[in-house]
Amino acid sequence: MKKSKYFLLLALSLVLSMFLAACNGGGDTGKETDTGGDEGTAEQKITALESQAIPSMDSVMAQDTVSFTTMNNVMEGLYRLDPNQEVVEGMAEGEPEVSEDGTVYTFKLRDAKWSNGDPVTANDFVYAWQRAIDPANASPYGPYMMDGKIKGAAEITAAGAEKKEYDLNTLGVKAIDEKTLEVTLERPIPYFQSLMAFPTFYPQNQKFVEEQGDNYAKTAENLVYNGPFVLSDWGGSTASEWTYTKNEDYWDAETVKLETVQWNVLKDSQASANAFETGEADVTGKLSSDIVPQYEGDERMVKWLEPTIFWLKFNQKENEALKNPDIRKALAQAINKEDFVNSVLNNGSIIANYAVPSEFVKNEETGKDFREINGNELLPYDVDAAKASWEKGLAALGTDKVEVRYLGDDTESAKKVAEYVKNQLETNLPGLTLKVESVPFSVRLDRENSQDYDIQMAGWGPDYLDPMTFSDLWLTGGGNNKMDYSNEKYDQLVKDAQTTLAQKPVERYEALAEAERILLEEDAAIAPMYQRSSNVLVNENVEGFTYHLVGPEYSYKWASVK
Repeated sequence: MKKSKYFLLLALSLVLSMFLAACNGGGDTGKETDTGGDEGTAEQKITALESQAIPSMDSVMAQDTVSFTTMNNVMEGLYRLDPNQEVVEGMAEGEPEVSEDGTVYTFKLRDAKWSNGDPVTANDFVYAWQRAIDPANASPYGPYMMDGKIKGAAEITAAGAEKKEYDLNTLGVKAIDEKTLEVTLERPIPYFQSLMAFPTFYPQNQKFVEEQGDNYAKTAENLVYNGPFVLSDWGGSTASEWTYTKNEDYWDAETVKLETVQWNVLKDSQASANAFETGEADVTGKLSSDIVPQYEGDERMVKWLEPTIFWLKFNQKENEALKNPDIRKALAQAINKEDFVNSVLNNGSIIANYAVPSEFVKNEETGKDFREINGNELLPYDVDAAKASWEKGLAALGTDKVEVRYLGDDTESAKKVAEYVKNQLETNLPGLTLKVESVPFSVRLDRENSQDYDIQMAGWGPDYLDPMTFSDLWLTGGGNNKMDYSNEKYDQLVKDAQTTLAQKPVERYEALAEAERILLEEDAAIAPMYQRSSNVLVNENVEGFTYHLVGPEYSYKWASVK
């Protein structure tokens, strides 16, 4: 694809910049959208920056924030989140009928079209959900989002794992007629409608998908859309540019003011800020620690504390050292997190000695934050404890040296994080060699899926409003475990919270808190590092910029240029 004038200017800014380094929220800029006057004369076009390419646009196969956020803007499920983080109607029209026991939902679909003119039907949801749960497709999110929630999902997943026959029609989703969708749950789920806003549950046009075959979702031309925008100028997973163009056939098109959003990938945060200052970009990606202090107090910087945690994942599959809990505890407690968030990140992020974020969810019965149960003292920084665990672990292994691979992204910010982690671990744990491997984001995802790593820095943002969106990550054999962690007691506590304790809010939170304690204090399965604060620059002429705390990060449906 021919480079745009924009990218020539960015290339120049890259050369002139110092290449300063840096390393899944809710609301808008607080400004009201102007629906008259100047809006009629302003060109409804903005340019936004992203630090990574889009790995996948197949809602069945996607597993990352960039992909999900793009889908959120060009596609739509039963529901979506609005600027106030409230669940609002998407393809669903009106309140669903709910059975007395809370396990059967019947949705009426509105009259809506795909971008090729086909109507959006109940079968589009059935087809997409069946694709997502089908073991033959190996969807990274389908089983994770459906098992134990949608009736029949867990049985299909288990049959696939055991190489047994399965019937996709046993999944609890049925098209009663063209505009009536019935969903049957394993049990009542308080956050069910929030769950339905997540891209894994988006519909897919069966006829179109089957016509495209292996080419489906490979480029913008191999997709159809039912959201506020359509995707154009996207050449696939390595493309560095793409465009949102207003979807005139969208059911709520009158709400959408922007005509186009031009996206460009720029991994260097200083270059992004330069582009913003020269007017070549209206919205930046998340700013690095080097840039944030320059904009403190500047109204153009929008910041928020996300319920997103970054941690080190310890892959126990092949590395003998990482199979040892004392070695993992040593690694987890040998990094000065306070210094890390203050000197490396320096962007408002806070240290995390926990696996479920702070200021995320409150118990519906007590009104207390989940974090109040275990506090912020699980696996804290403690060099003496780390060295003691290290020596114990080395003795058990019968060696005085250990080498592990550290997998990280190839952005300048990620490289700086890797450098800090390497220095801390090799300094505080004698005999350790950390080999850093920096790769493109899509490659890191592939290597995580195949478990081709020893340690990696990974983050997780919530998919729905409940602690379970973090707790069930680490179940034995779970779709997002990808590090061979297994603990029967942990599994049982999480399953109890999903079933027998589902209607007992206090006991349920206590069970999940105990599971968290086992995960960290006893097993050191992961090493939490920080809860992320996000900072982006937004042109003062852009109104209605909307970020989310759950699921996809941004919505441009309500944005406009004044």
